[in-house]
Amino acid sequence: MRKVFLNLPSDHEPSEESLLNVTPLIDVVFVLLITFIMIAPILKLDRIDLANAKQNVKEEKIPSQNRNSITIRVFDDNKITINNRPILEKELLATLVSLRSTHPKEIPLVFHDKKATFGTYQIVKNALEIAGFEEMDIMLKP
Repeated sequence: MRKVFLNLPSDHEPSEESLLNVTPLIDVVFVLLITFIMIAPILKLDRIDLANAKQNVKEEKIPSQNRNSITIRVFDDNKITINNRPILEKELLATLVSLRSTHPKEIPLVFHDKKATFGTYQIVKNALEIAGFEEMDIMLKP
């Protein structure tokens, strides 16, 4: 039985065959990235337009089963009305708490003008949550 010893130098490097060439992978990733960057601005995004709250609100004929006793309107100048009565921001929470106690099962109906700021929407939404309402309906332009 013979023993064969290989004499390898101590600073032996692995052969080129054992290295993995990732250049084609990187090329493909860059091509996909560039394609995405070029196509992304072209994609059409869906947007939701908010309903315009009318300043002169007239009583509309609504069937009695669909009539809501809590209607909140936010106008384009960020003024808020509840059931056609102007409300200041500092009175909003107290008014909603009293409405919650008198109409515990009602879901507030919110008309938010698309020109009004998002901050006003947040104020109304937060006040509704603090008052104890779990839901709200938002009316959008058809």
